[in-house]
Amino acid sequence: MTRIALDATSVATARDLAGAVGRPVVDLARRHTTVSVERATLRLAGATGADPDGVPWVNHLVDAVRDGLLPDGGIAHGVSLPLFDALARGEAADLVDLAQRLRRGQVTLRLPHGPDRTRAAAAAHSAVTRGMDQVDAQRRRREQMIDTVGDAPRRPWIYLIVATGDIREDVRQAQAAARAGADVVAVIRSTGQSLLDYVPEGATYEGFAGTYATQENFRIMRGALDETSHELGRYVRLTNYASGLCMPEIAVLAGLERLDMMLNDSMYGILFRDINPVRTFVDQRFSRQVHARAGIIINTGEDNYLTTADAVEAAHTVTTSQLLNEYFAKEAGLEDWQLGLGHAFEIDPEVPESFRLELAHALLARSLFPDAPLKWMPPTRHMTGDVFRGHLLDGFFNLAGLLTGQGILLVGMMTEAVVTPWLSDRDLALQNVRYVMEAAGGLQEDFRPPPDGFIARRAGVVLDEAVALLERINGHDDGLLDAIADGTFGLMRRPADRGRGLEGVAAKSEDYLNPAQNLLDAGAGPGATVSDETREKEAVR
Repeated sequence: MTRIALDATSVATARDLAGAVGRPVVDLARRHTTVSVERATLRLAGATGADPDGVPWVNHLVDAVRDGLLPDGGIAHGVSLPLFDALARGEAADLVDLAQRLRRGQVTLRLPHGPDRTRAAAAAHSAVTRGMDQVDAQRRRREQMIDTVGDAPRRPWIYLIVATGDIREDVRQAQAAARAGADVVAVIRSTGQSLLDYVPEGATYEGFAGTYATQENFRIMRGALDETSHELGRYVRLTNYASGLCMPEIAVLAGLERLDMMLNDSMYGILFRDINPVRTFVDQRFSRQVHARAGIIINTGEDNYLTTADAVEAAHTVTTSQLLNEYFAKEAGLEDWQLGLGHAFEIDPEVPESFRLELAHALLARSLFPDAPLKWMPPTRHMTGDVFRGHLLDGFFNLAGLLTGQGILLVGMMTEAVVTPWLSDRDLALQNVRYVMEAAGGLQEDFRPPPDGFIARRAGVVLDEAVALLERINGHDDGLLDAIADGTFGLMRRPADRGRGLEGVAAKSEDYLNPAQNLLDAGAGPGATVSDETREKEAVR
């Protein structure tokens, strides 16, 4: 596979600086919890369902602790102790029954101490362990299915988006996409779901430019793609979105229902949804630990920066974010084969040598992260509505992805910026991808940019600019949080003391207890770790 010989000192410096910038953020995340982290823990403990108004019982439970124990710090102690103490005292039969009784004002919560605390902690640990065992079992099931039905025959994986709002129609379109060649099917969420501080329940049949992410919708789609996987003789992967105010909960639901990839990047929520930075960094760490345990590949959102900032001038911010995402992901337990670091084909086509610049940026990412399945995003910002020009740009995008060894290629649509794609648009787009992959499948072996040529020099410049930016961020009093507030990424200014969801953050008390966090910090459970053979296969693909 083609690589650029990057300066080893610059690469080492970049990673050292990313660690220096990232460590204070990780420390911040370790010292705090959020309502969504606590709700995710209760979902692992078996709490499901919602009240007649559609408010999930886990929301009722966490709100009851936050409001009922406000003088004691609310959720600062975690919700497991007071809730499982109530169950141990016989106040309710299970968590859902407890939520219903709390809603009716029939139960008073307390913080247990001494033997009562020990009893509640043990009960919480037992309940959450059962949920974690389900996540482990689903990971093993994925490996078994890949071994049984086979995997996508080559890289890059072809990644196609569906989402109609109606999960029943999504199933039909997803299965059709897989039969037409898609290796990964992503179901986009209904517009604005990232700003909901709850996860809807049940199957859904209407949405807005997307379909709601729910546990039942996950189950339905995974089951449908399993059928298609057996039919086609290759495992079709399913993607959704663990971002927004419910990032940890959706990560847990993905693990329970065997999703394979999840969009998971706090910066997207911070910059483009105005979610509080502290809230989402706490949520991101927990959710990535869940993904690590579940064997889920994450996709990060660096491509979004280039929708608001110039793709040439801001190229180094993408590299900087990729380095930070690598640090955060590995600290959370993710391995290289799970790092779908994002970047995009977003340079203005009117810029001279724009394609060579795209190749330079893509090869920089591939050379800097040689074992990561990079996610390569198609042009959107400069799609004008001219479908013929758009189809040509998508072809160049496909060629760049093939030449530079990208791992996950999102299929571009010629009708971008015109309409929501028709099925026929998807078919033409897949034909475009297939033509490039079949006509130029072995071209990588002949593509060797000279070490002193335009592509290699441009890659070196971007890396040096990323190192300089990391040095500046590291020099801020509050490091990354200051840089985000200053508009460093995507030209969006997001202060750490503002944004949606801030009220759902709490500093942990000294006696904070969260059995899910304890299990995740301890690492993958028995039998959950990917075999060496599987890891080698993933690295090669």
